[in-house]
Amino acid sequence: MKEKLFQLKSFIPYWLDALDAHSLHSPFFYQFYTNVIQSNEINTKFNSIEEIRNTLLKDVRSINVLDLGSGSQVLIKSSRLIKDVARMSLSPAPYARMYERLSSYFQCKNIFELGTSLGINTLYLASTKESKVTTFEGSTEIANIARQSFEKAEAKNIRIVEGNLDTTLMNEIQSTNLIDLAFMDANHRYEPTVKYFEFLIQKMNEQSIIIIDDIHYSRAMERAWKELKQHDRIHGSADLFRCGILFFDPSLNNQHVVLQC
Repeated sequence: MKEKLFQLKSFIPYWLDALDAHSLHSPFFYQFYTNVIQSNEINTKFNSIEEIRNTLLKDVRSINVLDLGSGSQVLIKSSRLIKDVARMSLSPAPYARMYERLSSYFQCKNIFELGTSLGINTLYLASTKESKVTTFEGSTEIANIARQSFEKAEAKNIRIVEGNLDTTLMNEIQSTNLIDLAFMDANHRYEPTVKYFEFLIQKMNEQSIIIIDDIHYSRAMERAWKELKQHDRIHGSADLFRCGILFFDPSLNNQHVVLQC
């Protein structure tokens, strides 16, 4: 309830500040907005992914979920229906398609996803054959459901890494040359968000991009977002309310925009 009230209050300044294509003077963000955020392209290749989503939304099987992502300081194991996990944790289809367009537009090859959930966003990010997605999930039973989704979609370019992200992420980063795109949706607290960002930027260059989910989820997440977009390696950002996007390209000259979505 506290988070919902905060989100409502945060939406008002976002709504007042949000720009559309006609108000954007930056050529980079105009192209980004028209090609990625507001693209009207209809692509039937995603129908199979949405069929998997619909199946998950109807799945009444019960699983034990290990969760540290929403603010608790201790591991919480609870029994939940798969359909409830899907309803609460999966990104809406328009956002999932937007993430895919972003990855395709910037030709991202090596992608890290922090927080697999049931694997729907993963499938969108992996829908470009040239891409390779490494996705991290802390809950074994959630990871198993995601694997079933990947098998149904016949996705061959996804590797799922199970375990505590504090350990698994650093291990993977040490064996990776470059991360083109990172999608952060694993832990909605200030300290882990900042810590994982610092891990990721070790293997990111000027063309790399980070997406942070739920930047206005809570006061702590909004604080993390405001700090990270001012990091000395970040030269541009886009606030879409549900998520924020960080750019490392120095040519952007510290352009920070709020965009209608």
